[in-house]
Amino acid sequence: MRIKGFVIRILQQLLRDKRTLALMFIAPLLILSMLSLVFNSDDYEAKVAIVDLPQQLEAKFDTKDFQSYTSPEKALKDIKNRELDGYISFEDPTSPSIVIEGSDPTVNGAVMKKIQTLFPSDSQKLSDQIEYVYGSGDMEMFDSFGPVLLGFFVFFFVFLISGVSFLRERTTGTLERLLASPIKIWEMVISYVIGFGIVTLLQASLISWYSIYVLDMMMKGSFFNVLIIIVSLSFTALTLGILLSAFAKNELQMMQFIPIVVVPQIFFSGLFNLDTISEWLSWIGPITPLYYAADALRDVMIRGFTFEDLLFNLSVLIGFSILFIVLNVAALRKYRKI
Repeated sequence: MRIKGFVIRILQQLLRDKRTLALMFIAPLLILSMLSLVFNSDDYEAKVAIVDLPQQLEAKFDTKDFQSYTSPEKALKDIKNRELDGYISFEDPTSPSIVIEGSDPTVNGAVMKKIQTLFPSDSQKLSDQIEYVYGSGDMEMFDSFGPVLLGFFVFFFVFLISGVSFLRERTTGTLERLLASPIKIWEMVISYVIGFGIVTLLQASLISWYSIYVLDMMMKGSFFNVLIIIVSLSFTALTLGILLSAFAKNELQMMQFIPIVVVPQIFFSGLFNLDTISEWLSWIGPITPLYYAADALRDVMIRGFTFEDLLFNLSVLIGFSILFIVLNVAALRKYRKI
């Protein structure tokens, strides 16, 4: 009878905790659905151009799936603008040259597969004529995915630690005592952000240094630019973690935000090619911080971009942080009447 009583009490507690029930039954279905949509998406169709195709070869090649360019300079510009994945140039008809964007091994393979349809018997010869705008022929999958994973792990741990720490401040009564003092809510939020931010800066520096100089992740740009991106992402995760902690009553409820808020971001951060995902689902990426951070990290680490090239992505990350700070102040004032 005592065991029966304990079982009934546990079931009653679970039934009263609607958030836990949703996590147990709905979150796995949501994540599995995303995985299904991502992995069952269509194969990537490479955007490849033909430059200066001689008239005597027009009848020989089936070029309906290729774009046509009149100059290598225009094709190269479109590659850098991400409107083209590669091109084959016939400036020298006896030895055509191939130029590939190069930052994603999967896309590189799709480009070569498409070009090989023009030369089915010369595959080995073609591989010796490839020039990469970014990356290299020796680039591995870890080099391509590394910047995304670096951003994800920084975001995940900062979000988790900041959210739980701020929640503990509230549940132990520290926050209540602070609010009873003359300090204003916005001053308190800024203070927490700066305090946690100092530790975040050290963490971001260590993770970035270890990934690049110990794990030998590809690094074409400036390490300082990587730090700027990682710190900007960390502040976004920090402010988001503090914000969501205002809606949690304990550490368990804080952990429940992870599969809903953090995990889905990895699917839309560039780890998988968003061009192959259905349009009705791909809109999720641009409303997540990791989407912009991963793009900026790839720009620096693989493409070697400078600080000026990162301004848009950095501005969006800073905008997310400011938005979450404002929402933090509103949540502490109106949602939590502490």
